[in-house]
Amino acid sequence: MHAVLLIRCADRPGIVAAVSTFLFRHGANVVDLDQHSTEELPGTYFMRLEFQTEGLDLPLERLGEAFAAEVGTPMGMEWRLASHAERRRVAVLVSRHDHALLELLWNWKRGDLRVDIPLVISNHPDLGPSVESFGVPFLHVPNSSASREGAEARMVSALEGQADLVVLARYMQVLSPGFVDRFAGRVINIHHSFLPAFAGADPYRQAYDRGVKIVGATAHYVTAVLDAGPIIDQDVARVSHRDSVEDLRALGRDLERRVLARAVRWHCEDRVLVHGNKTIVFS
Repeated sequence: MHAVLLIRCADRPGIVAAVSTFLFRHGANVVDLDQHSTEELPGTYFMRLEFQTEGLDLPLERLGEAFAAEVGTPMGMEWRLASHAERRRVAVLVSRHDHALLELLWNWKRGDLRVDIPLVISNHPDLGPSVESFGVPFLHVPNSSASREGAEARMVSALEGQADLVVLARYMQVLSPGFVDRFAGRVINIHHSFLPAFAGADPYRQAYDRGVKIVGATAHYVTAVLDAGPIIDQDVARVSHRDSVEDLRALGRDLERRVLARAVRWHCEDRVLVHGNKTIVFS
């Protein structure tokens, strides 16, 4: 079995030596290490280290306690230690567009996305049969600007203690700041990359009318500021004057489902560290 150690701290000499020496003394075999330092002074250091746990002389929880006492606290680190055996619980919010949701469900069903999906919530009933065919519970919670407070209270009640991550797989409602704060750092959204150039209704029609040469998708963490959270992943595809509006929509759907699935997988594999309004992604 493997475990992952994520670290963020002020950059200084000796960090790698301190961490690797600690793990060596406790019988860990390092199998992967990635790191990054920011350029500004004083710099910030980030590390993702993966190691085998079979030879450890301590249970993982006690290893974490020892790491805090011997390395983490003395060096002023923010850190997280997690076993690959831990499966994140990923709840999905969706409206009527099914492409991003089904990509997550298929990846989960095939075992490519090593998570548990305890619940899918939608403000429309349309996708209930598709979701339930995967053996996943489906909850219909109507939502609008007039009923948002009550709808979000129902969603929070269903999600509390059941979800480590909330994924907006084309959920076409704006979440309130209170909802976002409750799951701070644990909500991922997907949208087309035309924002803010083609905001509002029918962005692909707007893009077609402007003769764009690329379409794209962006997955990001949700913050109280709409579509302004730290970006986890993006991708683009080239288009030409020969492509119709529907061609652009089809390309956009394909990008959205793949980008969202990657972002969710990277988050759940502890490959993402947030730094201000940016992310460090050890993909």
